[in-house]
Amino acid sequence: MATPDLAPPQLVVAITDFLDYLRVERQLSPHTLDNYRRHLAAMSEQLIELQLSDWRQLSVSHARGLATRMHKQGLSPRSIAARLSALRSFCDWLVLTGMLAANPAKGVSAPKQGRPLPKNLDVDELHQLMNLDEADPLAVRDRAIMELMYSSGLRLAELVALNLGDVQFAERQVRVIGKGNKERILPVGRMALDWLQQWLSVRGELAGPDEPALFVSKQRRRITHRSVQLRLAKRGQQQALSSHVHPHKLRHSFATHMLESSGDLRAVQELLGHADLATTQIYTHLDFQHLANAYDQAHPRARRREDEE
Repeated sequence: MATPDLAPPQLVVAITDFLDYLRVERQLSPHTLDNYRRHLAAMSEQLIELQLSDWRQLSVSHARGLATRMHKQGLSPRSIAARLSALRSFCDWLVLTGMLAANPAKGVSAPKQGRPLPKNLDVDELHQLMNLDEADPLAVRDRAIMELMYSSGLRLAELVALNLGDVQFAERQVRVIGKGNKERILPVGRMALDWLQQWLSVRGELAGPDEPALFVSKQRRRITHRSVQLRLAKRGQQQALSSHVHPHKLRHSFATHMLESSGDLRAVQELLGHADLATTQIYTHLDFQHLANAYDQAHPRARRREDEE
């Protein structure tokens, strides 16, 4: 959704300046910028209906009213939370620039939502998915993509952004740029390296000589997010898997299997590139008792001295 054409200039200009700030100062991805643009465009439409023509007129009661209106319109708690999050960030920026004295959206919360846990593929399902016997370049590419995502737990955006020089075969590593433009060096398993080598041997049939992208499409340019999603879904159907296959499911399967075999939550957090350990806990289906037991056994101040027992 674009910013409404009939929106007052004060609304449009502020959103445009904020998006420029996110792009230049925060270096957010185009996908994230599009999300902010859509959410704030929806907010500005709501403000017009409330007879507001300037973000400086926004009050706490207006912000609460926006949340109530979205709920009445039938938006899901998740969608309301996403819009309110964008509005809070935007208002923080308005405070920073002096357009607002305080953030009116700070204390406004969305309706409570259940947090569905991501599902992973078990080892047998992964073997079934990876068992491609086709030899054409696209099949080799798809197998290399799936092997690498499962081997190293890559996000979809990280995979698509990979260039040829990011895979270090001798060191068995891959260099990725994650959220916040943070670099991670990740190990790559033998199977993934083997299939990457096979892909590189046929990549020239699809890629131009000056194309730096590791993975390319039939259009001879860097593969898109959507293409990867469609190809993985297609492979899941071809291999007769009972559940829908998508990039995040491979990343989650990596995390779950790593945690089951190692029990090292911190290591999995580092591999996934999570800034917050709580994100990893939710992401990997950990139950609190498991964490509590690990804490009691490992933390110096969690263990009681024998003379106190």
